[in-house]
Amino acid sequence: MNSPTNNSPRSCWPDLPPLQREGDGWRLAVDPARPFVALVGGEGWACELRAAELQALCHGVAVLVHQHSVMAEQLMAEESITINHESRGLWLELCGTAASWSLRFLLEPEADRGCEGVWSAQASPQLALALQQLEYSGPLQA
Repeated sequence: MNSPTNNSPRSCWPDLPPLQREGDGWRLAVDPARPFVALVGGEGWACELRAAELQALCHGVAVLVHQHSVMAEQLMAEESITINHESRGLWLELCGTAASWSLRFLLEPEADRGCEGVWSAQASPQLALALQQLEYSGPLQA
């Protein structure tokens, strides 16, 4: 796998064409030919990610959604839950009830940048599904 500062990320996902998915309050664009292979965004914000950061986001969101689905069965309707996951400099949080939840992330600053964002309860499940489809389509299985 390429180093984060390598300017030729094509070898990460040589067969993946550019991809763009978006919905109300979320956006995901992937282009393996760019140094920052992905752009994720929400209401009024966007952040570019390297390949390893995108992979960490896909994996971390999948972990949180799975943990939520397991714990949601035990929650009463008015109870809320907050679940955190951290991996490779990316901190994620899922917060909500059994029926509705939002996602938040923080990309811890390295030498060149950091960013954070949040997706609403309406946007979060749609984004999670798009990330899951991306992860299982093959290119992130490095």
